[in-house]
Amino acid sequence: MEVITWLLWTIALAGVALTVAYRRMPLLQSTLIVGAALIVYGLFTDSYWLWGLLLWGAFAGLVALNFTNFRREYLAAPILRQYRTMAPDMSSTEREALEAGTVWWDGELFSGLPDWSRLTALPPARLSDEEQAFLDGPTADLCDLLDEWEITHELGDMPRPVWDFILKQRFFAMIIPKAYGGLEFSPYAVGMVLARIAGRSTVAASTIGVPNSLGPAELLLHYGTQEQKDKYLPGLASGKEIPCFALTAPRVGSDASAITDSGVVCRGEWEGEEIIGIRLNWDKRYITLAPISTVLGLAFKLYDPEHLIGEQDEYGITAALIPTSLPGIDIGRRHFPLNIPFQNGPTQGKDVFVPLDAIIGGPERAGQGWKMLVEQLSAGRAIVLPSNAMGGGQAAAWSTGAYARIRRQFGLPISRFEGVGEALTRIAGYTYIINSAVSVTTTAIARGEKPSVPSAILKYHCTEMARQIAQDAMDVHGGKGIMLGPKNYLGRSYQAMPIAITVEGANILTRSLIIFGQGAIRCHPFVLKEMEAAEDSDTARGLRHFDEHLFGHVGYAVSNAARAFLLALTHARLTSPPVFGPTARYYQHINRYSAAFALAADFSMLTMGGSLKRRELLSARLGDIFSSIYLASMVLKSYADQGQPEEDLPLVEWSCRTLLYQAQEQLHGLLRNFPNRPVAALLRLLVFPRGRTYFAPADELGQDIVELITNPTRSRERLCTQVWQDASPNNPMAALQAALVAAVEAAPLQTKLKDALRAGVITAGDPLELIAAAEQAKVLTPPEAAQLRDLDRQVMDIVNVDDFDSAELGTKARKPRQRRKKTTAKKPAAQAEAS
Repeated sequence: MEVITWLLWTIALAGVALTVAYRRMPLLQSTLIVGAALIVYGLFTDSYWLWGLLLWGAFAGLVALNFTNFRREYLAAPILRQYRTMAPDMSSTEREALEAGTVWWDGELFSGLPDWSRLTALPPARLSDEEQAFLDGPTADLCDLLDEWEITHELGDMPRPVWDFILKQRFFAMIIPKAYGGLEFSPYAVGMVLARIAGRSTVAASTIGVPNSLGPAELLLHYGTQEQKDKYLPGLASGKEIPCFALTAPRVGSDASAITDSGVVCRGEWEGEEIIGIRLNWDKRYITLAPISTVLGLAFKLYDPEHLIGEQDEYGITAALIPTSLPGIDIGRRHFPLNIPFQNGPTQGKDVFVPLDAIIGGPERAGQGWKMLVEQLSAGRAIVLPSNAMGGGQAAAWSTGAYARIRRQFGLPISRFEGVGEALTRIAGYTYIINSAVSVTTTAIARGEKPSVPSAILKYHCTEMARQIAQDAMDVHGGKGIMLGPKNYLGRSYQAMPIAITVEGANILTRSLIIFGQGAIRCHPFVLKEMEAAEDSDTARGLRHFDEHLFGHVGYAVSNAARAFLLALTHARLTSPPVFGPTARYYQHINRYSAAFALAADFSMLTMGGSLKRRELLSARLGDIFSSIYLASMVLKSYADQGQPEEDLPLVEWSCRTLLYQAQEQLHGLLRNFPNRPVAALLRLLVFPRGRTYFAPADELGQDIVELITNPTRSRERLCTQVWQDASPNNPMAALQAALVAAVEAAPLQTKLKDALRAGVITAGDPLELIAAAEQAKVLTPPEAAQLRDLDRQVMDIVNVDDFDSAELGTKARKPRQRRKKTTAKKPAAQAEAS
């Protein structure tokens, strides 16, 4: 009986300690509560003396931590000395990347105890009246002008009227303020315009996206001198100037620090006068708009061997604006990226002399080019490519949902087959996730955030999900999808997917090095502060700050251990969701995985230190966990912003379940491959005390989603809100929707035909013959027969593919192929033997 009493009181004591840690109480308050609990524990139990000694010894250590000077001298100082030997080396480009942007909701998720009010306080994504009018007017008109087959196969470029329309309507000037003649749209509006165009033409979306992303206009707005803004922005807004920005070189891709393009400060002649300027030499490739650009943004390394502008020999990466009309510049040749002929090509410069004020921001900005680029990329990477992925996903969901409903095989719409339904579910679910991530994150950017880590998450995951969507859409369409021609509305977007995967940071690099590699330091509440304290040249101040952040970090880690364990043990039911209703459990599970992720991240950094940067697979898994809970929170926020329509719940549930299941499985994969096995075992006990209890979405949920997107529902409309739907002869999306509506309306008539076949009233045959027989047998009335014939015509117009004369498919004339004449002459014996 005494043993049972002791055990119960011990469990109660452990519960007090876990509660204190779970709630993240201040150190002094925690010490007082634990001390009181120990006194009560001692009064009501006869502890074994060794056990009691251990408990009071641990408590004495907790008390000692409250004495700042003692803690700082005997704990923090030796740890700081050891820390300085373990901290990973960091290049200047890495440091500038880490310092770029702001920490937003990503910081809350990294804390293990997210404050949901920070996300729910963000207003819903909304377009202004002016932005909506532009979307419904010029953007729709541009979609009507675009013909992707003409662009990609016949011309290898957009036709002149399309170019003129784009420049006249200032599509290149969406981010430029009205004061300079631009449209001054919000990031969300820019994203929605690009999404609508992307669903129509990859070439047009790529062309328009670049001037509204990281390029001369963006850099001028944030860093340019007033003189530079006045000189360039009006021309960029009107379309008189065509911009491009050149960073990538043949020998340098992702490693910007290795740029070999150079600029040397020297004396030279400019407009008839000798001045101090820069002599530039470069060789760049993969530069969008370079072949037709008039203003070239250039990244290069600046050198000053004669010290004409300062005491430094080398200033580092610098950004400048160069008129492409200057002598020594070579532009005009084009790359051909996967049959998607947007203007992209190389540019070279040989001994090009420009004045110092060509540097963006003037000479005082020399050497700040990389910092400029990563600061703007921290926001821009969340807009253009994710919005293009959004447009492509919506177009695929809209078209494939309709096609799967109107295309019949074995007497049924192909959407009724579970294998097809699985692909349709992924298409709709991933599109919903992309929509949510883009709308919420771009709204945060519009409110002043520059979320560098979420931008990397969106760039990687939106483009990867779009790649899967394109693959699934192609699988469902089958032969219709692979036969290129004017009737094909999928092929070019399918071909283009590797382009989005590659640009603005290759996806392999983004996943394995950037998302967690940057997030672990940038978003962590203590790591960056500890690093800065360790590097402080004022020793006393550095120790004081290091002590403060180190023991804050210790408390944070202990709290996350308690939270991860208790939330896993209770299946996240202990935590309070910010909303109640059918989505409340998903908020709770995000809280659980936030704590588990934060704990795993801390143990990873503690045990592997600087080598974690080289453990790319582990870093990638940590990034996947973080990305999954971030994207799940975007889904919940977007759903709430739309008024929580009940009919969309299957999409919300599938999205959240898929993402949280991925978080669980990637956490499991991390622990399986964790190099320190005892630590891995401890982590598994804390984060999976009941095993892996979270499940992927059920098959039945997928069938509910199939019904939503293969019927003309409100959910289908909301999912594909940026699809161009105008009834135009040039719009296959409108034709697909019309056929879908007609198929749903004709469903009872199809049932009549099937019943008549079963009853033997009519016999099987060609569909049109079957309709005629049913009309003759009075199974169908003449109007009903006419309705089915019209549906058949609509369906066949969509299902039919193009064919060509052989001469139409070649780019060069060729001689007709000559047939070889047959011969019966016997070969010489030696020749026959050799054969």
